[in-house]
Amino acid sequence: MTSSKCILVVGHCNVDGPRLVKELNRDFAEARVERINSREDLEAACSAGADLLLVNREPVGFETAGLEIIKDVRQKYPQAKVMLISDFPDAQAQALLEGAVPGFGKSQMGTAGMSEAVGAALG
Repeated sequence: MTSSKCILVVGHCNVDGPRLVKELNRDFAEARVERINSREDLEAACSAGADLLLVNREPVGFETAGLEIIKDVRQKYPQAKVMLISDFPDAQAQALLEGAVPGFGKSQMGTAGMSEAVGAALG
């Protein structure tokens, strides 16, 4: 992975967000990891070429659900890869239908399953 990779942690609370950033920085030290909790920041980051968005199922700071964010991002920025962070299999299945890559649940944060999902998405 090159240093140009940008991972966005989208709509996660002040407990899960910092934890995800810490775990991602540990496992993907070459990547730039940013927390995003507003539509404006999301648009700016996607326009700048974010490589992977880890979207919370019920995002903090957004008016819409995570699945709607995924759908919107996939329409506006088809090159961006998005994944849903949720332990609910039905939500994961819906995210895949909306064009997301396979995600993981919050229960997998900090595990090999998280690292494998993110690594696969980043290529």
